[in-house]
Amino acid sequence: MSLNKVLLIGNVGKDPDVRYLENNTKVASFTLATTERYRDKNNELKEITEWHNIVCWRRSADIVEQYVKKGTQLFIEGRLRTRNWDDQNGIKHYVTEINADNIQLLGRKQDNPAAAPGMAPQAPQASQAFQPSQAAQAPQQARQSEPLNIELEEDDLPF
Repeated sequence: MSLNKVLLIGNVGKDPDVRYLENNTKVASFTLATTERYRDKNNELKEITEWHNIVCWRRSADIVEQYVKKGTQLFIEGRLRTRNWDDQNGIKHYVTEINADNIQLLGRKQDNPAAAPGMAPQAPQASQAFQPSQAAQAPQQARQSEPLNIELEEDDLPF
């Protein structure tokens, strides 16, 4: 048995890049910053920001195109994928990305000016994941509907 699952909460680093593949499949890609805070041996507060490459497909890409911009806070659930290719000099390159299965917009309504007037504070979510039976899915749906109360100050943003 194996498991390939990634859960992230972070802020979008730049406006998403949305494109269409040859078969007319929509793909959106962007970076997501997550920041870890800790105290070093001298009790000084340190931060490490990790940048993640996120890729969204089809309906998730539609949501990203419509609602996500630089600074948007997101919850991402997905899987790690590593791609490789050879450049024109024959050098092999690798990139590790997170293929998003579930995207949830977080933050306050006023943080998302692209949202439609009258839109509920809980913004849309997109999911492309395999859907288990309804009985197995019920606890997950209850957990997803609970709001995350994460208060971020302007100084907490990594950009």
